Amino acid sequence: MKRLYPTLVAATLAISANLQTGSAARAEAAFHRTLAQQGVSIHIHATGEGSQQQLTITTTGTKPPLKPIQQTVNGRVMDAKVADLNGNGMPEIYVFVQSTGSGSYGELVAYAVTQGSNLSPITLQELSGAMAQGYQGHDQFEVVEGCLVRRFPIYKPGDTNAKPSGGERQICYKLKAGEASWILRPTSVLQF
Repeated sequence: MKRLYPTLVAATLAISANLQTGSAARAEAAFHRTLAQQGVSIHIHATGEGSQQQLTITTTGTKPPLKPIQQTVNGRVMDAKVADLNGNGMPEIYVFVQSTGSGSYGELVAYAVTQGSNLSPITLQELSGAMAQGYQGHDQFEVVEGCLVRRFPIYKPGDTNAKPSGGERQICYKLKAGEASWILRPTSVLQF
C-alpha cells in the first residue's frame, strides 16, 4: 500500500491539474470587451463551448436606450471594433468570429447604432467571382482608414490546408446604405 500511495497522489494531482486547465480553457472561451465612441459605450459579451457561442451586445449612452442584441454565432468571437465607417456621427459595432475546424472561416457580425431604439444589422457582401478564387478560410479582419479590411491566404489547386501557395488577398469594404439596412461592399482588392 505504501508504494501505491505516491502513485495515487501523483495521479490525483495530474487529474486535478487537467481539470483546472480544462476550466481555464473554458473560461478563456468567453469574450468580454467594452468599446466606446461618440459618447456611446458598447458592451460585447460571448460565452459558450464547442462550435457555437452566445453573443450579447448592449449599449449605454444612447437616448432612448437601445434594445440589446442576443444571437448565436457559429464559432468563437475573436475580436471586436467600433468605428464610424459611414461618417454619420454614430458608431458601428464589428464583431469578428472564427469558425472551429481546419478552415477557420471568418464571419462578421455587425450593427449600426441608429437614432431609433434599435441596432440596425450590417451585411458583409459575400465573396464571389474572382474575389472568391482560391478562398478556403483563415480570414483576418481589421478596421483601417475608413475601411473594413479582410485578408486571407489564396490556395492553388493541390495546396494542403496548412500550406497555401497563392499569396494573400486583401479586400477593402466600404459601408453603404442598402434598401433596408447597411451593406459592406468591396471597393478595392489587392493581391500580394
